Amino acid sequence: MAEELKQDEKSLNFLEEIIEDDLKNGRYNSIVTRFPPEPNGYLHLGHASSICLNFGLTRKYPGYTNLRFDDTNPTTEDTEYVESIKADIKWLGFTWKHELYASDYFENLYGFAVTLIRKGLAYVDDSTSEEIAAMKGTQTEPGKDSPYRDRPVELNLDLFERMRKGEFPDGSRTLRAKISMSHLNMLMRDPILYRIKHAHHHRTGDAWCIYPMYDFAHGQSDSIENITHSICTLEFVPHRELYDWFIEQLGIFPSHQYEFARRNINYTVTSKRKLLQLVQEAHVAGWDDPRMPTISGLRRRGYTPDSIREFCDRIGIAKRENIVDVGLLEFCVREHLNRIAHRRMVVFDPVKVVITNYPEGQRESLSTENNPEDPNGGTRDIPFSREVFIERDDFTENPPKKYFRLAPGQMVRLKSAYIIKCEELVKGEDGQVKEIHCTYVPESRSGNDTSGIHVKGTLHWVNAADALEVEVREYDRLFRVEDPADEEGDFKSYLNPDSLRIVTGYAEPSLVKATTDDRFQFLRKGYYCLDKDSGPSRPIFNRTVTLKDAWAKEMKKGS
Repeated sequence: MAEELKQDEKSLNFLEEIIEDDLKNGRYNSIVTRFPPEPNGYLHLGHASSICLNFGLTRKYPGYTNLRFDDTNPTTEDTEYVESIKADIKWLGFTWKHELYASDYFENLYGFAVTLIRKGLAYVDDSTSEEIAAMKGTQTEPGKDSPYRDRPVELNLDLFERMRKGEFPDGSRTLRAKISMSHLNMLMRDPILYRIKHAHHHRTGDAWCIYPMYDFAHGQSDSIENITHSICTLEFVPHRELYDWFIEQLGIFPSHQYEFARRNINYTVTSKRKLLQLVQEAHVAGWDDPRMPTISGLRRRGYTPDSIREFCDRIGIAKRENIVDVGLLEFCVREHLNRIAHRRMVVFDPVKVVITNYPEGQRESLSTENNPEDPNGGTRDIPFSREVFIERDDFTENPPKKYFRLAPGQMVRLKSAYIIKCEELVKGEDGQVKEIHCTYVPESRSGNDTSGIHVKGTLHWVNAADALEVEVREYDRLFRVEDPADEEGDFKSYLNPDSLRIVTGYAEPSLVKATTDDRFQFLRKGYYCLDKDSGPSRPIFNRTVTLKDAWAKEMKKGS
């Protein structure tokens, strides 16, 4: 028992160790976390990791998680992004306790700023942004005090109130904290708390023309909500000192910030600015393009929430940044889809097989299981008759040694059907094979084979008379290099020209009933789902992932 407990302790990540210690020592009876996205774009895989972390902790330990939108920059934020973020979190399988917005606290934050002014810890500065930057100093040289730093408290209160009333133009004044212009932490050198921005806000409309900066809004919002563990990524380590300073000076609930390492994923970019560029310049079809690393793009491509949660769990959290192979994400979705996806047969490059000894006009229905990995997956019926399509690549006139597919005089099994033997070829004027004439063994029907014949090759096929024409979008990785953001030049020059290939497929007729919630394995091809652009006359299927990791083979070949 002691050994099991020791093993369980080893499996805790550093945040879980902190939380367990806090609960054990009575610092908190329960914990409160938050997921605080800015609604200026769609969520991506990096956000998925943070979502799984914050919500996962309050699933494991007593407490709850808030969803709080950091909507303090009205020029970049939109209700469209708010709705997409909520949909993504729900799709991933999580539910928040309270839906909140930083804009809910604009009056509170204004009051906090007034408190700092009254305490002589904030002042209104008339310097331009360029002048403020010039006075900032460097890591080795202290900054210079603003000429407005020692304004009287009453004047600062008056100017700040007039800023709120809209008496001054954008950029003409800011409110800054009065800390120290020689502080070793550059963020502590009189940071800006408020700026003037006459812009329409997606929730508050035109009620405000001054907006708090992130560093001033974030910690105080955490405090208002009694957040016990405010979790963010490592780039916010230098911000923690300022986070704590504000809380201490205001004497409010002592939320505490903890940082974990961002997990960068190869063959992609997750910068919202870069993703927006891809969308605006039409390199992709939108935020939910199946090649995008956005959660909505992954959902449209056919990824499952289970596979993304498993991926986030496998990469874990740590205090050191590293690169995660996107192949792990693909592995996770293959593993899940293998268990749940229904099998279907689709031929991409058809050649007709005519079974000459099968009675003309006869049809039969062959029953086959939907998923051999799922005992409760049920069965479906597939029509079979004299003429079927197989893949052109599954036939050759001159077979090499150990070739187990169809060739003159050779026998194969049609999946869930019969054994056939190639007897004769019909060619066109161009010399290409138009039809393959075969005979079948009537006693070899799958599930009731009494023929005694054993063949090594099994081919997928589609009944020619019932084949459903479908559009298939073969998606691949969006970039052709591992770290496009780190390469020289424009990151868009590393886009993979083969990230989308559109082909026509011929599918078994059951796929006409497919919905966007269904997941399929096209036998010997990969995993697919129905796209939202589909119509009743032409279904469209997106490839989620190949059956095997083709990129690993290419990387090995290249090395």
